[in-house]
Amino acid sequence: MKRAGFATKWLPITLLLPQLIIIAVFFYWPAAHAIHSSLYLQDPFGFGSTFVGAENYSDLAGNSEYRRIAWFTVVFTILVTFFSLAIALLLAVKADKVIRGARSYRTLLMWVYAVAPPVAGFIGLIMFNQSWGPLTRFFQSLGWDFKLGVNYMDTATAMVIVSVWKQIPVNFIFFLSGLQSIPRSVREAALIDNRSASGRFWDVTFPLLAPTAFFLLIINITYSLFETFGVIDTLVKGEPGNNPMTLVYKVYVDGFRGNDMGGSSAQSVVLMVLVLALTVFQFRLVERRIHYT
Repeated sequence: MKRAGFATKWLPITLLLPQLIIIAVFFYWPAAHAIHSSLYLQDPFGFGSTFVGAENYSDLAGNSEYRRIAWFTVVFTILVTFFSLAIALLLAVKADKVIRGARSYRTLLMWVYAVAPPVAGFIGLIMFNQSWGPLTRFFQSLGWDFKLGVNYMDTATAMVIVSVWKQIPVNFIFFLSGLQSIPRSVREAALIDNRSASGRFWDVTFPLLAPTAFFLLIINITYSLFETFGVIDTLVKGEPGNNPMTLVYKVYVDGFRGNDMGGSSAQSVVLMVLVLALTVFQFRLVERRIHYT
């Protein structure tokens, strides 16, 4: 096989240079600036800064409120990731079996993907309105006096429901594409070997979907940690108070409202380290159990 190559080394470098500049400007430079800022105590009016070393990090370690928010972020991420993947997989399996009206059914499920997170949060505000929200009335019919923005657990529940609803369509698209890429011959062979539908799914279908599921697992964890900001900001109406919030929202509250740029930068660095550790864990341990065909 003839191997393609470049006559000079400067041509590939020139072709890669625009992308490298974009990565350096929008990824590495902000990360380096955050690490630098986290070592300083900055004047809220921008008149100067004082080097404090790791003091911002030690303050975070000793802050009970920060630990409480970190724990809520872990629980929130697990719930949103699990329910987003599970519901989308269930809908994809059902949609894969539909023959009549399949196109309309799939299109309706994918509509939500086009909704921006703040708009999804606004729709959540309508659904959980204290006076006439349909979901609030539904919960009241079950004996649950749901109070968004007043009760901590009620607000957390609304955050999870709206975030899951927003993420289901993109998971649905990938799961449905993965299901439809499974050869018919494999399905027919599985039908002969195992008459149980659930047995065929877990023994044959789901292992073939494992690469797609692994990709979606990473995407959903990233979404839960970072991209739910718009949903949370809208649901708490920009006034978190005693309501639940995630670590990303805490960075925004301390940095832009509290003018604590050093502490906010330290929180950003902690988040970067956590995401990096999580990514390494996923690719080193989880991906080894995935078999690509």
